[in-house]
Parts: sequence; structure tokens; C-alpha cells
Amino acid sequence: MSGARMSALATLRGQIERIETAEVMHQHGRVALGHSEVDTALKGGLARAAIHEVFCAGSQGTAATGFVMGLAGRVSAQRPLLWIRQDFSEIEAGALSMSGLAELGLDPRRVVMVRAADVESALRSSADALACDALGVVVLELWGETRQFDLVASRKLTLAAQGSGVTGLLLRMAAQPLPSTAETRWMLRAAHSPPGSVWDAWGAPRFDAELLRNRHGPCGRWIMEWNCDECQFSEPSTYSQPVAAAPADRQNPTIFADERRRAG
Repeated sequence: MSGARMSALATLRGQIERIETAEVMHQHGRVALGHSEVDTALKGGLARAAIHEVFCAGSQGTAATGFVMGLAGRVSAQRPLLWIRQDFSEIEAGALSMSGLAELGLDPRRVVMVRAADVESALRSSADALACDALGVVVLELWGETRQFDLVASRKLTLAAQGSGVTGLLLRMAAQPLPSTAETRWMLRAAHSPPGSVWDAWGAPRFDAELLRNRHGPCGRWIMEWNCDECQFSEPSTYSQPVAAAPADRQNPTIFADERRRAG
């Protein structure tokens, strides 16, 4: 086959894929995340019935896990959430905390954990789970570089999600992005939380979220704050703790010190 024919065939395949993806997005819609700029970039929110990738450095695993939990909470629509992870992930990152889920405002009773011995088992479990329309979200957590997750495996997961309407979230720790059929691709880092209130030692969770790939809109980078009460993301809040005003009759300390030096 000549180079021109191969190029034309690749172009045609790309056009067909975009048409198919657009039809699925129209049928299943999008879910607003709550952050106005992010929702605008995503054309209304995160697309259902699609695969979304979240990457992070190994040291940023906790932040990326919290971000994925937030996405899952927004998209699952009160349906069960299936979380599939390698045994190796638990060795490296530790077990998921159900009390942590509750603190984020999410119901841990809706979370079903599946531990896979290896990548192949995790991929098979994910494909089967994404084909089950009783679920709201399937999270696949993979640690490190892996040759098993290639374009073919990614396409298989996407087709399963499109067929059932279930959303797939792929959490990749300590890995580099590769070609895939994902709708969006994010790079996650921890961001400084705002000061907590006098009743709360912890501030609201904040994420430094960079959108590296967006099939239907622009990319960008934002600080996204998670509201545990409303279970949605938002723009970073300002420091709202009251600051005591200086009494009106109190002298400026700099002027007062100058006067004392002159008097001395």
C-alpha cells in the first residue's frame, strides 16, 4: 500500500472515530465539575461513557487519588463505583482509606474494591466492568510503565465504555503518557490548601490540575478546590478568616518608635 493511501486511510479512520465519539457524547452528556473555567474548556463538563486519564509522579499519588475520587463522585450519579488496582499499587501507595472518602463527602458504601495480581488481570477486569451498565464509574489504577496498556487495550476500554454508558477513569502513577483513545488526559500535582477555620485544622483539598489533552476543546492548567460539603470542584476560595482591625486610637508603631528615639 502506498504512502498516500495509508495516509488517506488514517485520516478516514480518524474522522470515523470523531463522529462515533461525538454521537456517544451527545447520547450520554457531560457532568459539570463545578469549576467554571474547567467546565467551559470541557464544553460543559466531563464526558460520560468515555475514558479519562489522570497521570502523576509517584510522589503525587495521594493528590491524584483524591482528584480521581472527586471526579468519580461527580460522574457516578449515586451508582456503585468499582476501583481496580494492582497489588503492587497497594505496596507502593498504601491502601485506600474509606474514612478519607467520607471526609471528602463521598459514600464509601458505594465503593467496591478489586485487587488484581498483575496488569493483564487489571485490564481484563476493567473491560468486563466497563461493559456493566449497573456501574457508574470504573477506576483502573496502574503503577509505573507498562507495555500491556497500549493503543489496542485503550481502544477496547473506550468501546466498552461507549457501549454501556459507564465512565472509565484511568489513574497512572509514575508513568509517562502514551498514545491512547482517552477523551481527556490530566497531569496532577498537589496544591497548597487554604488556611482552615478555627473549627477545622485542615483546609479544603486543592489540586494543581493540568489538562494535557482535550478532544473537544482547549487545554489549560488550573487550581481546583474540592468542596466536601457540596461534593464538587470550584475556583480557589479566598482567605475568609476574619482579621482583627487595629483600634482607631492606637498609634502607628513606626511613628511611635521614632518619637521615642527623638525624645531620648
